[in-house]
Amino acid sequence: VKGKTTYKFWINLPEAEVLNSKPPILIFLHGKSLSGNDLNSVKKYGVIHEIEKGRKVPAIVIAPQVVSGSWDPDKILEVVQYVQANYETDLSRVYVCGMSLGGYGTMHFAGKYPNIVTAGVALCGGGNSSDACNLSSIPFWIQHGTADKAVPIKESRSMASAIRNCSNGGSKLIYTEINGANHGALERIFRSDEMYDWLFDKIKN
Repeated sequence: VKGKTTYKFWINLPEAEVLNSKPPILIFLHGKSLSGNDLNSVKKYGVIHEIEKGRKVPAIVIAPQVVSGSWDPDKILEVVQYVQANYETDLSRVYVCGMSLGGYGTMHFAGKYPNIVTAGVALCGGGNSSDACNLSSIPFWIQHGTADKAVPIKESRSMASAIRNCSNGGSKLIYTEINGANHGALERIFRSDEMYDWLFDKIKN
């Protein structure tokens, strides 16, 4: 989809049976290496890549592309609202996941709009401690490899610590360190059922 929102994006519609029963939305935010003007590069890894390999995702999947720099939560919201305006979706089930730069984007988007985001998964990213207490209000899963040289694990550790310092003690946070994993290793998370099952299980009150 181009020219409808600030970010151009892929949209993948589920099978008719799912589409016709108010499906959830899953947003995938890519890392820095996939930034630019070639939307096809967003298929190199992540959720759209897995769908093209045959994974059935019971959601409308949207995968925007940032040309350069950081993800802008307001522009991500613009894409979500465009999809919500054009398809009948379940507003209580809006999920976001991202890796690297997209991990930062996931924390920033969910941290700015916890009223919209149901749950999120941030892989090998980081964030702003000012978003922490908003993030603490929703189910959120941070994962990082201990051998990451591109984004040091201290970035995720500091966010996990900030979330735990909020009034609920970070009771909705899952924080996972993957021993010996480098930056690229976390791409495998998109290839297993665990992340999808965990996200789709969450419903906003």
